[in-house]
Amino acid sequence: MIHRRFLGTSSDVVTRLSRQRQTGVSLRGLLAAGREHLRQLPEVSPTPMLLTVAAFLHRELPIRLARRVAELDRLPSLYAMPSVKLVREWYAQSAIEIFESERPVDPLSEERFARLIDAIYERHAAVLITMAKGAHELRSSMKERFAFELDLQIHQFLDSFYTSRIGIRVIIGQYLALRQCTPQSTRIGLLDTQVVPAQVAVDAVDQATMLCERQFGVAPEVELHGRLDLAFSYVPDHLYYIMLELLKNSMRATVEQHAKLVGEVDHKTLAPVKVVVADGEENEDVALKVSDEGGGIARSHMPRVWSYLFTTASHEVQERGFLDTNSRSSDFGGAPLAGLGYGLPISRAYARYFGGDVTLMSMEGYGTDAYVYLSRLGDHDEPLP
Repeated sequence: MIHRRFLGTSSDVVTRLSRQRQTGVSLRGLLAAGREHLRQLPEVSPTPMLLTVAAFLHRELPIRLARRVAELDRLPSLYAMPSVKLVREWYAQSAIEIFESERPVDPLSEERFARLIDAIYERHAAVLITMAKGAHELRSSMKERFAFELDLQIHQFLDSFYTSRIGIRVIIGQYLALRQCTPQSTRIGLLDTQVVPAQVAVDAVDQATMLCERQFGVAPEVELHGRLDLAFSYVPDHLYYIMLELLKNSMRATVEQHAKLVGEVDHKTLAPVKVVVADGEENEDVALKVSDEGGGIARSHMPRVWSYLFTTASHEVQERGFLDTNSRSSDFGGAPLAGLGYGLPISRAYARYFGGDVTLMSMEGYGTDAYVYLSRLGDHDEPLP
């Protein structure tokens, strides 16, 4: 039942929801709520804390979804694209469905709410690739490609939109994962209290090596240095995505640079890619570095690598990327949005979500160092757009 103060059309409801204030969360807050939920198990189910989390989502999600709809409506050029219209439809539909749903206050209503949220989580799985396709459609419709690449308004919107999407996926995913958690695990929903960056890097190396060998026939070795036993609380999937993207870039650049200088590519003569995990339990951040000798990036091109609107891939490669990408696993799949130029800006958005960052230092003609900073303290609120 729609609240009396929101009586009107669905469009009216979404407009009014979009004017309400969002409420941010922090990594520390998610951990604290998750720990309290686990402490209350198995005496009662759903636990009082899980009901509190569900009630938060019931109020918060319609606001966040509606605000993205309102932002899309203010960008007529992007909203005119078929793929973007589809995303807007998903967001508006989900906002209304949650808003009209019964507030979860007991086991039966919480179960019904969880089923609704799970269905919406699946519906939105394809948002990343669909919005990327919408940007591609807009690029194709414009006569001046550079005008598109330099459109600051669209870039800022996409950065805001994808950051918001990360937040929506985190709070929904955390709630659904908490319903499956057991007190004996190091996992607290999506979070893990014992994330070992070196092990995440090893997993990403395996995947990046497979992708590089599939494309070039060879791949450089990867050396791990530093504090390989370091563990901290984080979302392992986020770190994996970041490391996979950086390693793919470094491996590809290394092979291409070697082929350009030498001609024939032999994995024995390829310079290794180096991953360093910074030492120090008292450090403010957990920091990693991915270092390569792949020829570097021209200084004038550095701002472009962070743009959602820039890619060196041809039109055909971009089209193939949309066909090859499994939209249902495009966040953490083997080759997320390959060739579409989204890897680095999305990686930075994941790092910044919990107060970290990703930066690049490059020496044109030699190589690139990528630095990943992940907040150890976990008390940074979401960067809500």
